[in-house]
Amino acid sequence: MDAVTTPRWAQRMQQVQPNAIGELLRLGAEPGVMSFGGGYPDAGLFPIAGLEEVFREAISGTGGAALQYTVAEGSPKLRAQIAARMTADGAACDAEDVLVLQGGQQGLDLLGRLLLDPGDVVVTEDPTFLGALIAFDPCQPRYAAVPMDAEGMDMAALEAVLKATPRARVIYTIPDFQNPTGVTMSLPRRLRLLELAEEFDLMVIEDTPYRPLRFAGTHLPTLKSLDRSGRVIFLGSFSKILAPGLRLGWAVASRPVIERLTLLKLAADTQCSTLNMAAASLFLERFDVDAHVATIRSAYAEKKEKMLGAIRRHFPQSVTCTDPEGGMFTWLTFPEGFDATAFMRDHALPEVRVAYVPGASFFPVTPRPNHARLSYSAPSLDTIERGMAALGGLLKRHL
Repeated sequence: MDAVTTPRWAQRMQQVQPNAIGELLRLGAEPGVMSFGGGYPDAGLFPIAGLEEVFREAISGTGGAALQYTVAEGSPKLRAQIAARMTADGAACDAEDVLVLQGGQQGLDLLGRLLLDPGDVVVTEDPTFLGALIAFDPCQPRYAAVPMDAEGMDMAALEAVLKATPRARVIYTIPDFQNPTGVTMSLPRRLRLLELAEEFDLMVIEDTPYRPLRFAGTHLPTLKSLDRSGRVIFLGSFSKILAPGLRLGWAVASRPVIERLTLLKLAADTQCSTLNMAAASLFLERFDVDAHVATIRSAYAEKKEKMLGAIRRHFPQSVTCTDPEGGMFTWLTFPEGFDATAFMRDHALPEVRVAYVPGASFFPVTPRPNHARLSYSAPSLDTIERGMAALGGLLKRHL
């Protein structure tokens, strides 16, 4: 075989590196493994019959329009429907303020390219969503991490970070049922975050795909609904309320931001699937999406209680977990010195066939190996009980 020439990679590729998480998750997807790793919805809750109906109609009832190109901003009707849902949630907007995306992840990629020059600083929660770091990294930013507690990002620490970081450009936050911790930012902190963004002239990316999945506690306003100066860019998703295979999300922002994001989207992929947008729009028109979401919330609430109850019964007392009011995740904290990556590789996978996401990669500045993320949304109640019992027994033998 002839030698293969290695291209001269662009400098930004230095920031794009594989990590051990991908390999561990691949192993965790093998048959027989009880996986609590990926942030997957419960496929048994997908509205299969309704989606089948609307896809059939979108194909046969539109005279081919649903199979044709459309505008880069997304289907005008779907954008209007998203705007109506956002307005009902307190963030008044019009269809022109909405850009339809290939899932919220595309929004992170486009926003990185829109807002960040090499060396600019992204301020994040500590820990934060690994997918955001993957999206921002090719833009060659630096990160400033702000610690969290039960009310979300610590605002005194955020102020100190901003005072010490003149190249800070963006605050990235997941205020509702944060990935990976499950923590929700309190209302006073939401208000203070916006004050600080105004004082230090920063944009705010509010990434909140889990927001509809609240099953306990008090409904809180979005940062976007509290924004008075157009600093907040809201990212939402249909992945958690309909199906991730649709690859549909959205951004809501000021008109100048939407216009420039649209230019970047046009360069990236021209548009989202016309067919998927037509089907999603028909679904929103024909079916009670809020009733469907209520069913999802009820199921996830039961699964969360099952997981936390099993953790309390089976895990050593030295291991703690968060108690989320919604979303899909709880966050484990092990004693100092514990390496969750090594433990999964050397013990959890080979000995009890349990997979989770080790926590170190969620920290943008200083990895902390004594954490892990568990997802309760996709596994069955029986799998949750068996998996937590097996993992807890193993931890008791090693802690």
